[in-house]
Amino acid sequence: MTSPPTARPVADLLSADGRLRAIPRKPARREALLAHLAETLFEAGRTYREAEVNEALKTVHEDFSALRRYLVIGGFLARTKDGADYRRQQQPGSPGGAIPAVA
Repeated sequence: MTSPPTARPVADLLSADGRLRAIPRKPARREALLAHLAETLFEAGRTYREAEVNEALKTVHEDFSALRRYLVIGGFLARTKDGADYRRQQQPGSPGGAIPAVA
């Protein structure tokens, strides 16, 4: 019995130095990567400024804006309406990826 493609580890997407070779085109692979990035780059319960999110994502790939967008659309990161603050979601898939209220 073979395992489904989504069960493949994301390690094969990364080079030896830990940088992402390419952003996967297949949604299931991209989602696995995004889950990995959210868990490894962002602490739960902490609010990040957009510049902090960008810097963290630049450590893995030069197209940090695409990764940031995918993380928000996929519900892995929530952001304020003005896009200034981001927070890791405990459960991906929050509608719209918006932080309900940030003081």
